[in-house]
Amino acid sequence: MDFYGCIVLLQGLLVLGSTAADNDRGQTLAAEAQQHTALSLEHLAIVIQNQPSTFHIRRGKAREKELLKQAAQLGQTPPHIILLHEFPDYEGVWSILPALPLFSASVTADSWILFIEEETQVSLSALLTVLSRYPASEEWFLGKRLHDSEASIIHHYAFAEDPSAFGYPDPAAGWALSSALLHRLVERIHHEHLKSDFTIDLKHEIALFIWNEGKGPKLTPVPEFCRTPVAHCVTTFTSYLPNCGPPVSKTDLFVAVKTCKKFHSQRVPVVKKTWERDAELLEYYSDVSDESIPAISLGVPNTDRGHCGKTFAILKHFLSDAVPKTDWLLIVDDDTLISLPRLRRLLSCYDPKDAVSLGERYGYGLVQSGYSYPTGGAGMVLSHVAVSEIISSGCRCYSLDAPDDMELGMCLKNLNIPVIHSPLFHQARPDDYAEALLSSKEAISFHKHWNIDPITVYNFWLRDAKQRDEL
Repeated sequence: MDFYGCIVLLQGLLVLGSTAADNDRGQTLAAEAQQHTALSLEHLAIVIQNQPSTFHIRRGKAREKELLKQAAQLGQTPPHIILLHEFPDYEGVWSILPALPLFSASVTADSWILFIEEETQVSLSALLTVLSRYPASEEWFLGKRLHDSEASIIHHYAFAEDPSAFGYPDPAAGWALSSALLHRLVERIHHEHLKSDFTIDLKHEIALFIWNEGKGPKLTPVPEFCRTPVAHCVTTFTSYLPNCGPPVSKTDLFVAVKTCKKFHSQRVPVVKKTWERDAELLEYYSDVSDESIPAISLGVPNTDRGHCGKTFAILKHFLSDAVPKTDWLLIVDDDTLISLPRLRRLLSCYDPKDAVSLGERYGYGLVQSGYSYPTGGAGMVLSHVAVSEIISSGCRCYSLDAPDDMELGMCLKNLNIPVIHSPLFHQARPDDYAEALLSSKEAISFHKHWNIDPITVYNFWLRDAKQRDEL
């Protein structure tokens, strides 16, 4: 064979080799694609983050029923559905991280676990298609990405140089963990201590724990995980402010405002210019009496922090003949901004015959069987029944300046009264939250006057259009 014949033969062999390699690669890709598209509902666990009260149990079960109906329509074995209210013996189950070992038994290899809110709607068939893009044998953390626009106190000013660099999931849109990541997180939980005893902003703290200072994955944004419904969405969300019928009457809500002499001329006027007009029954409680407000002294001296003595004096005063008997008590700080009409709408979802505690829920020591508590600045709501049980139980402050909300949380735990969480209550200012989380049509409260014009904030975030027209 001459030189040119050798070249032709060599070219032919190279082409054949290349074709064979392409065929092998194609077969591999096809096999992988088939494996991914073979994802079925039995490879999925769904955690519905509902709460232990009649209203939230009913909503959680309704979401479960709807998901099971979808599975039946698809002709598949349904996903494993976990409702958080079914773990009454685990105080910290709502904070997710301590509960991951409980959930891991429901998640086998090459599977997924999805976390959703009670009102998060999920298209199961579309979800399988999306999840098939990500091998569950690898570590994946999926969701709708949020980030801080500026350093936030509720995130302890993390990533202050570039707050947008760190992403955390929007819980309303749902978020998912691959089985590979879930099982590694469970190992870490068994062998590591969480860096903080406090659970303040769950979604951010989960993302930090998973990221693990760069040793773990960051959140991968998935455009199909949505809060606002659009055509391509796998998950969508309704509202955190449900419609349960007519709002609670103004005469069924008693409002207690905690203040002190040094703030009579600074903060009280803001309350009077904003939300006081929406209260039928309201009293200011101070360290001194002041008829110009009027403010009532309950005989408790002012403290620089904690205010437990004042709060428990208010609880006892609420049960006395000096106060009209109402179904609900709201305790707020003098620098709390709140929408009472929206609160009364939310309260219509709860039975005042039950012992109810409602607000923005924080946690302390939840990994070590700690307790939950309603944050004081965001507003603490208690049913008359709950206040009666707290006082009759003998719960009291260990000191006048003990943190009132945390002391109250310990009392509630001992009485088996759950702290019901609503993300519409806010312990901080609007600027301290991701913009995508906030709605001027739904927020119930914000806290602090620092570096803001509180009246402007109230008018924009908390005053409804109808109320503005009445001004």
